[in-house]
Amino acid sequence: MRLKGEQILAMAKDIEPEIINWRRTVHRYPELGMETPRTSEFIEDTLKSMGIEVKKAAGYGVVGTLRGSGHRTIAVRADIDALPVTEETGLPYASEVPGRMHACGHDAHVAIVLGTAKILFQLKGHLKGNVKFIFQPGEEGPGGAQPMIDDGALEDPAVDAIIGGHVGMLWPVESGRFGFKAGPIMAATDSFTITIKGKGGHGATPNQCIDPVVIAAQVVLSMQAIVSREVNPISPAVITIGKIEAGTRHNIIPQDCTMHGTVRYLDRAFERFIPKRIEEMVTGVSRAMRGDAVLEYRYGYRPLVNDPEITKLVKKAASSVAGSENVVDVAEPTMGGEDMSYYLEKVPGTFIAIGTGNKEKGTAYPNHHPKFTVDEDVLHVASGVFARACLDFLDEKD
Repeated sequence: MRLKGEQILAMAKDIEPEIINWRRTVHRYPELGMETPRTSEFIEDTLKSMGIEVKKAAGYGVVGTLRGSGHRTIAVRADIDALPVTEETGLPYASEVPGRMHACGHDAHVAIVLGTAKILFQLKGHLKGNVKFIFQPGEEGPGGAQPMIDDGALEDPAVDAIIGGHVGMLWPVESGRFGFKAGPIMAATDSFTITIKGKGGHGATPNQCIDPVVIAAQVVLSMQAIVSREVNPISPAVITIGKIEAGTRHNIIPQDCTMHGTVRYLDRAFERFIPKRIEEMVTGVSRAMRGDAVLEYRYGYRPLVNDPEITKLVKKAASSVAGSENVVDVAEPTMGGEDMSYYLEKVPGTFIAIGTGNKEKGTAYPNHHPKFTVDEDVLHVASGVFARACLDFLDEKD
């Protein structure tokens, strides 16, 4: 018997207090990067208390497996790390760790996926396959998805599809609504360092020097032509210099100047072209001005590309549970990045927007803001949406 969306929502509503409590517990004790022992232990203990099989991966990553009667497997992913931000929400369950905060909503992601696990465990007899619950550290850096994959998170049983979502204001989706977009929805997050080498001296005698600061200024302006004149205008790309370091005094021309920046794009075709053009531009401008330059280019997270069929499946599940009036299309991707992209390179899946921004409730601050928080009324609905999507995927024939 196929359960109706309102039945799934009712089950989610029954455990809403637990979901909120899980979120607040994780929120109080934020941990950074790949070092999330307390959060990991809490997730592991909670899954085990439900009766779900648990394994560790990539250090403090947690993978729960709920085995059903079929051979297909779908995974639901949550990230679990926080940010080095000092919380200013004034909430009674605010961070108890100075200088750390769940300012991006990963605490909510943990709670949503734990809620999904509890709903599906209660429906184990309906499962025509397996569900894996992947809790991954390090999304905010250095990146935990690839280590989780390398450590077998998508194996035993092999995952056929994966879903996940993000709360907050990454996309303009109102609280209580769920946003969907097939294809590219988040960008690559490459970074680079450029060191301009000149010849230092007194600021009063620039003719006796090779000023790396002036060269750097020309390089910054010249690099913008890569996007404005060499990239197809309908294929978005960004080159941003976020930090420049040079000099020790106002009247000294320094020996060198260092710049740090980021490159964002949605089309994988740019991942070789843009670095090549940056290097050519930086080297050419520097040598033309009698200096030299060294480029260190680092590839970051890959563009996040949603599979059309899995996106359609989860969208239908959201309509069933949350109501079609609360399902919206995301008009434009964001140039922010997410290492969910690594899972989606391995198996088809989708990453959705979970709207939690509500001005009246004080939850409309942007992600990474010290006053960021979420509309907790949405969390159980998201658990229900993911549970419905897992059931629907496993109901499909092999």
